[in-house]
Amino acid sequence: MSMYRSGFVAGVQGAVSLGLIAGTVVSFLGLAVNTAGAAAPGSKAEKARIAAVTKPTEDFSEAEKFEQNQGGAATVYKPLNTSIFSHPSGNMAFEKQLDFKVGDGIFRKIWVSAPSSTESSDGLGPLFNSRSCQGCHLKDGRGGPPAVGEQAVSMFLRLSIPPQDEAQRSLLAKGEAALIGDPTYGTQLQNFAIQGHQPEGEMVVEYEDVPVTLADGEVVTLRKPTYSVANLKYGPMHPEIMLSPRVASPMIGLGLLEAIPEEDILAWADPDDKDGDGISGRPNLVWDSVKGGLSLGRFGWKAGEPTVRQQSAHAFAGDIGISTPMVPASWGDCTPAQKACREAPTGDDALEGTEVTKQMMDLVTFYARNLGVPARRDVDDPKVLRGKQMFYESGCTACHRPKFVTARDFDGEEQFFQLIWPYTDLLLHDMGEGLADNRPEAKADGREWRTPPLWGIGLTETVSGHTYFLHDARARNLLEAILWHGGEAEAAKQKVVEMSKADREALLAFLHSL
Repeated sequence: MSMYRSGFVAGVQGAVSLGLIAGTVVSFLGLAVNTAGAAAPGSKAEKARIAAVTKPTEDFSEAEKFEQNQGGAATVYKPLNTSIFSHPSGNMAFEKQLDFKVGDGIFRKIWVSAPSSTESSDGLGPLFNSRSCQGCHLKDGRGGPPAVGEQAVSMFLRLSIPPQDEAQRSLLAKGEAALIGDPTYGTQLQNFAIQGHQPEGEMVVEYEDVPVTLADGEVVTLRKPTYSVANLKYGPMHPEIMLSPRVASPMIGLGLLEAIPEEDILAWADPDDKDGDGISGRPNLVWDSVKGGLSLGRFGWKAGEPTVRQQSAHAFAGDIGISTPMVPASWGDCTPAQKACREAPTGDDALEGTEVTKQMMDLVTFYARNLGVPARRDVDDPKVLRGKQMFYESGCTACHRPKFVTARDFDGEEQFFQLIWPYTDLLLHDMGEGLADNRPEAKADGREWRTPPLWGIGLTETVSGHTYFLHDARARNLLEAILWHGGEAEAAKQKVVEMSKADREALLAFLHSL
């Protein structure tokens, strides 16, 4: 038995030993392993079987099979505390857990300025938003907005401008660039800097109250944010500058999302809404540095990154100012207009020429791919089942697709051929004027956002100590997040507005169980 197969089966057996899927093992393994009697890999019979398994249910009288295992065989069953997002895939072989832990160490590493005696940890900045990956993704969870008077830590502003000449228009048209950065400040605002350098400026957010009256008379007050930049240290920004606030996303399940077959995602795309249901769904096509061409975007608030590795490399560069084999510029997001920043000492490895070596990048990518998804809670609770029915009947599953089966040919052993429940289609949708940032990114326009996965959303307060949601954390709870939905989601939102209080509370109970 190969290491892969042994690890996979061990994961399933581990779940069985907990009594979580007892009595259904044959069915589950029939989907996961090509045993005698199971459909051949890639056959019409297998595709039909997967389509039947992943079809949204119409029976809300009881929980579905394997619904508790949100992350398939990789689901994590651990105590519900602040570390619940920080465990490895539940089916990871013991001998691979050392790689996960070393990757965790790199993720937590506090980078320092160069030169330093700690040569494997120097090269910070010179401009940065955080000194470590963990600094934004605290406990591998969701970031939050800055408190009044505080510097933003797990939230920042992305920057770009409209194309200024034919060369820039050509780059965007070919997909070789997702956007054009500010000539001086680059692609994001860094509000910290090492000694001897000035931070770029400070994000300022102001809120305006927006009351929403529900059908039963309850009034919910939303807060509408307005963003600006204060204390600019490198001169004015471009007069056509576009700002887009972004909060750090939870890290769980990234490898499973990466393993969803591209054809299964594209099957739900309907950019011209030919079926007339009011839901379009467009793939974002973004530059893949390894492929040297366009690939399906899956990660980031606008699906601007195709792979976990590329997302991680760009975060090292933009957020911390650290170079990697994929993004070898050791000055991070510093532009040619920031000459001193470009000329500052680096922490480049003497042999490989980057601050993060290939081995370090492999390990941190492995770690990011394998942060496990916690098991669902209360799947059989009548109130949760009623809420699930409200979620489905309101049309939320048109974008928040409940189930997928991951690819057989994915090279991550822990993610191979799993039935997973991410509640996302990974496509772009028009979310209306209320959520618009009016800033394009690759094929995404200023009103479009990628449907975020919902698994783990009910554990946000447990892990992160707050309940702020959406791309800029403007929503202070899940009901506010729903009420900000517009555009293609307007009809679904209105059904929530018109719900009875009992049904609305059941809907929220369902979301909290994810």
